[in-house]
Amino acid sequence: MAFQTYSLFVLSVIMISFGHVENRLNLLQLQNDIDKLKADFNSSHSDVADGGPIFTERLSSWTERNEKRIILSQIISMYLKMLENTDRSKAHVRNIAEELHTLKESLSDGSKKIEDLKDLTKLQMSDLKIQRKAVNELFSVLQKLGDTSSSHKRKRRQFQRLCKC
Repeated sequence: MAFQTYSLFVLSVIMISFGHVENRLNLLQLQNDIDKLKADFNSSHSDVADGGPIFTERLSSWTERNEKRIILSQIISMYLKMLENTDRSKAHVRNIAEELHTLKESLSDGSKKIEDLKDLTKLQMSDLKIQRKAVNELFSVLQKLGDTSSSHKRKRRQFQRLCKC
């Protein structure tokens, strides 16, 4: 039962956050399709609640819009991968998959960023050539980090001046 609520919640957040809900009826149709999918997966089984939610807890730590695009693009990819192994002859499965593909297209920049992160984890930092390149880029990386943190501080100062708190 908990997974049912969470999956609808995640899809609702994704759709609303990125403007893909034309009207309430679309979301209601999607909810109906998700209910059918839940029945297909027997998601009311008692083990669904074990260990807590798998996606919604992770969403809470991603607060910036661009950050959310990254995590949501990965979550959508995981749902699409899950649906690859389901019966596509069922209309509700096709409808959900179509909606997810549409959402994935709108989050394509998030997918690219996920790939960048994956590529970084594959770097062999023990390789001397990579170490040399990394050292050559260190100052530029630190400059970008400084630019990012100073613009964040500047925004905070501007907000404090505007706020009459």
